[in-house]
Amino acid sequence: MPIRRLPPLRALEAFMRTVRLGSARAAAEELALSPSALSRRIANLEEFTGKKLFTRAKQAMSLTDEGQAFHEAIAPHLDALSMAIENQSENLSLLRLRLGVLPLFGSQRLFPRLGELRKRHPLLHIDIDTGPHLEDRVGDTLDAAIILSRGPDTAFHAIRLDYNRVHAICSRETAKLLGQEPDLDALAKQTFLIHNELPASFEAWKHALGLEAMEPAAIDHYDSGQLMLEAAAQGLGIAIMHDDHMKRAADNRLAHLFDTEVESPYSYWFVCKPQALESRPVRLFHDWLVSAGL
Repeated sequence: MPIRRLPPLRALEAFMRTVRLGSARAAAEELALSPSALSRRIANLEEFTGKKLFTRAKQAMSLTDEGQAFHEAIAPHLDALSMAIENQSENLSLLRLRLGVLPLFGSQRLFPRLGELRKRHPLLHIDIDTGPHLEDRVGDTLDAAIILSRGPDTAFHAIRLDYNRVHAICSRETAKLLGQEPDLDALAKQTFLIHNELPASFEAWKHALGLEAMEPAAIDHYDSGQLMLEAAAQGLGIAIMHDDHMKRAADNRLAHLFDTEVESPYSYWFVCKPQALESRPVRLFHDWLVSAGL
């Protein structure tokens, strides 16, 4: 059987990096190329396929319809090729990633999907760290982290994983007691549960409901979202948290307090040092995380 002619692999790599990053400059930096060298590789691939794959505006690169169809056609096969080589190579040893993760994100969003990553990259093993100050330890004791932040330090390579809404979450009994409409006097008698690292959530919630003047009977501080949910379910206070956490918990003891959606000041982010992307464990996890849509 004749061997089919393959496209230039370096051109394919340039194409995939540019699609992922959406920027010719960023893709060129990752590949240690000049922007003109990256453009030549893309042009070689376009010549090979006979298709215009990108529209170009300054440094931004957007897929054309043909480019989108090409990406959807080849991406699964490139993943399969990478997995096949990884699984058949006897020269590869275990790959180790030191990852910082907030416990609630880990239990609700990451661990239910980690089996997919293990099947795709069986040599990749992850040391999980749920300690404090994750962002400060990236590049030192951690290779990468998934953090809740108003915006990571610009020195990091950062991927925003979601946009959130803040809700007041409490026991069903507390919700029934307080009713459907906010009452300043009634709320002032309550205990509120606030995460140590997310104080702006409470201020955003009060502002949205016109309760800036409210001073609650007590504010209890937690360093664990999971324990905040349990405390709220036990009637120990009103937890100010992301609504997504309550949905994923699927705990019928919990209820929303009032039907008000408030944009959260915080989002989940994946962060690492830019140079860490050259590390195979970081790159494998990063690319899987982006494609998995956690």
